[in-house]
Parts: sequence; C-alpha cells; structure tokens
Amino acid sequence: MEHIYLDHAATTPVNKQVIDVMYPIYERVFGNPSSVHSFGRKARSLLDEARRVMANSIHANEKEIVFTSGGTEADNLALIGSAFANKEKGKHIITTVQEHHATLHTAEFLEKSGFNVTYLPVYENGSISIDDLRNALTDETILVSIMAVNNETGVVQPIREAGKLLKDHQANFHTDAVQAFGLMQLNVKELGIDLLTVSSHKINGPKGIGFLYVAEGVKLNPLQYGGEQERKRRAGTENIVSAVGFQKAVELVEEEREKRTNLYKQYKSHFLNVLENKHIDFKVNGNYDGTIPAIVNISFKGMNVETLLTNFDLEGIAASSGSACTAGSVEPSHVLTEMYGADNPRTTNSIRFSFGAANTTENVEEAANRIAKIIKRLASY
Repeated sequence: MEHIYLDHAATTPVNKQVIDVMYPIYERVFGNPSSVHSFGRKARSLLDEARRVMANSIHANEKEIVFTSGGTEADNLALIGSAFANKEKGKHIITTVQEHHATLHTAEFLEKSGFNVTYLPVYENGSISIDDLRNALTDETILVSIMAVNNETGVVQPIREAGKLLKDHQANFHTDAVQAFGLMQLNVKELGIDLLTVSSHKINGPKGIGFLYVAEGVKLNPLQYGGEQERKRRAGTENIVSAVGFQKAVELVEEEREKRTNLYKQYKSHFLNVLENKHIDFKVNGNYDGTIPAIVNISFKGMNVETLLTNFDLEGIAASSGSACTAGSVEPSHVLTEMYGADNPRTTNSIRFSFGAANTTENVEEAANRIAKIIKRLASY
C-alpha cells in the first residue's frame, strides 16, 4: 500500500537538490563565520550569499534579514522584541484570534508583561475585517500582527489593506508569512510590512532555520544575549549548513512558483471533484476562492476528527486536524471555533488536507478514493 502525504502545511519533504548542496558544507566548511581567518571568511561568504537570496525573495535589503531557528522564534522576536523596544510609545498590541500559537501564546505572554492586546475576530469566510482593525487602532498601538495566510484554512488575509491602513500610523506591522511564502508574491515595501516571518521547512528546506525580516529603522530588542551576530539582534553562531540549504529551497520556489501554484490548484480541485463524484457529504471551511492552492479544510458531516485521522492513517493517508503544533490534542480547532462557534460540529469533524511536492495527480486521486471509502464505511455504523 502506497502511503500518501497530504500534510504539507505541517512540514514538507526536503528537496533532493537542497540535500545535495548541504552535504558538501558539512564536509568542507566548518569555520565560524565570525572568525577572521580563511575558514571563517569562507563560512561568512556563504552566509552572506544566503542572506542576499532571502532578501531578494521579498524585495528587501540583506541588512534587514535576521536568521532564526524557524518560524516560532521569528514570531517571538517580532512581537516581544518590537513590543519592549517601543513600549515608551504605548502598550497596545493588535493581533487576531486565528493566529498560529507561536503568535497567540506570545501575545498572552505580553499581556502578562503589562501590554494590552486586542484580538480581532475572524468571520465564517475565514478572514478578518479591515474595519475591525481600523476601529481597534489607538494612539497607543505600537504593533499589529496579522498572518498572511491561515495555516488551518488556507484563507488569505487582507495584509495589503492592513499595510495601507497602517502606513501613517506609529505601529509596526508584522505578518507571519510561513504559509504564504513560496506561493504568493511578497514585496514588503509595497505591502507596507515592517516585520515578516518565514520558515524553511515549509518550502522543502531543512528544519531548524527561518528568518525574520526587520525593516530598516524598526527598533527591536533581542531575545537572547551573547555575541554580536545578526547585527546584535540574534546572538549565537550561525547555522551555515542550514542557511545554504534554505537558500537553495528559496531559489527553487522562486523559480517554480507559478508551476507549483497551478499544480497544487489542480490537485485540490481534482481531490474535491473525486469526493463529490463519490457522493461524500462535505463542506469546505472558509471561502474556497480566497484560499491558497495548497490547503483545503473540509468538514465531514457526522464524523469525528480522531476517528477520521486514525482511519486515514491506517489506510496510509497523512492529513491533519489543523495546526501540527497541537497534534495529539483532542481540543477543537481554535480557528474553526472562532469562525463558527464553539458548539458547531465543524470544530470537531474537520480535516486539513495540504498538497505539495510529495503529491502527483495519481496519488491525490487515490487518496480521495480511499477517503471516500472510509467516510462511507464510518457513516454506515
């Protein structure tokens, strides 16, 4: 039985070309990039080149890129670093109820640290409202954090409109672009973004590395203390091997964005068509037309998340009930709860399917057929 991976929003398989560029670095480049000798200079040149590629991918300056251990650290650095660096201007922060826990739990920490946080609601279409953001802004607001694409529903959020609204406001604008990067064109200057989060392992790169874009002039306190790496914003010897792998992954998604976008759109459409043709009773959560091609979140009437995921796994299908960071939890999705209400069955009968490099038209169709068979079997009990 072929095992079929439909959970690319959780993590992605590392591209073979990424592995190929990383392996020689393990063998040949071991110098500390802070060292002035030839070994250090070689490591530094590789790090600088990777940083240039990251910057170019979002139309930024290389000095504005801070390498981190991943998306979570980047979100933490953006929120905590920005909040504490600008607290003399005010202590009001705005985010949304549907953010990834890397942002939500950080916002909760900031509340305990004396900051006031407003959580914007999300509606049944899976999106926030710009009017809500406009009404929440005050003269004390110093930071607004809105994800570019929701990781559970795949719904694109109005970050361009938010950037325009905040253009003449003192608040820094942060967006978690982990699910958007590689599938959406992101120009931080045009979008009015001050802080932006990206993670390598979501784009077929290595785990354990990401970056935070910090616009020139944005004040940011570090989270950790030590050396003066990353322009004093993130201490610690840099991860050269992963930076080189991350660079290659970024280069590949930049080259293949249109191809991948069209391919994943076809996968998603074909997947849903098979379910419809098999007469499966389901509904897509959020506005389907407002999602990225790689993600669809489906409510199966009369079903239960735990039962579905267990049966899918037994049939060789990997999917998710939402954020991978809450895997193993039986609690309803916080995103779907905010969209539909705590008592709505969608919060406990919905599955996220996400498409990517591990898929083909054939295995997507096979997965849909197996899922249809499982749903019919469970419905007959």
